Amino acid sequence: MTFSKYVALGDSFTEGVGDPDPARPNGLRGWADRVAEALADGNPGFGYANLAIRGRKLPAILTEQVPMALELRPDLVTLSGGGNDVLRPSVDMDALAGSLDEAVATLVASGASVVLFTLPDTRSNAAFKVIRGRVALFNEFVREIADSRGTALADPWRMHDFDRRLYLDRDRLHLSPLGHTSMALHVLDAIGVDHGVVLPDPLPLAPLSRREERQEYVEWLRTFLFPWVGRRLTGRSSGDGIEPKRPTLDGIG
Repeated sequence: MTFSKYVALGDSFTEGVGDPDPARPNGLRGWADRVAEALADGNPGFGYANLAIRGRKLPAILTEQVPMALELRPDLVTLSGGGNDVLRPSVDMDALAGSLDEAVATLVASGASVVLFTLPDTRSNAAFKVIRGRVALFNEFVREIADSRGTALADPWRMHDFDRRLYLDRDRLHLSPLGHTSMALHVLDAIGVDHGVVLPDPLPLAPLSRREERQEYVEWLRTFLFPWVGRRLTGRSSGDGIEPKRPTLDGIG
C-alpha cells in the first residue's frame, strides 16, 4: 500500500522517548519517524506529522490531537495511548474504551486507515506488574475496537521474546533505539507496506549477577521511579511545556 499523509497520535511511546537524536525535533527519533521514513521512500510529496506528547493521558490525546489530525486530512493515522491512564487506580476503563471507540469511528469515517496499539505486558517490571490486570482489560477493549472498526493492530502485549536490557530504555518503560526499530517493523507489517527496515542483530549482553541486578534495580528506583511518583503527587507531567515535535505535514528527509 502507498500512503501520502501520515499523522501519529499518542504519548511518549509515539513521540519517541528512549530513542534520542539531537538533530530531530524534541531531540527524538522513535518508531513513528522510522515508519514515516519507510513510507516516504520513493514516494514524492509524502507528508508526516507527529502530534504525540509525552505524559498525555488518553482523554487529552483524543480531545486535543484527534481534531488536529482531522484538519490535516491524513490517509494513515496511528493512535496509541492509555498507558498513563491505567497507572491510576481510579481509572474508569469502560468510559476510556467508549471514548477511544468514538474517536476511532470518527477517524475511520474520515477515510483514513488507522492503526491501534495494545499496551505492553508489565509482568517483567516488579514495580508495575500490580497493574497487569488493568493493562490486560484495556488491551481487550482495544482489540474489540480494532475488530469492530476494521483497523490494523500492533500488539506489543504479545511481544514477549526480547531482552529487556536491549529493547527497553534504562527507565524500563520506554523502548530503546532497537525497540523502536522493532516496533516500526511491526507497524509496517500491520499495514501491509513493503519496506527495507532491517532489525540488526544485537550484541549479546553478559548476564547480571544477583548483586548487579539489585544494584541496577536500586538505581532504577532512584533515577526513574521516585521522580515519577514525585510528579504524580505534585500534579506535574513529563509533558509540561512540551509541544508536538511535528505539528504540520512535512517531508521526513
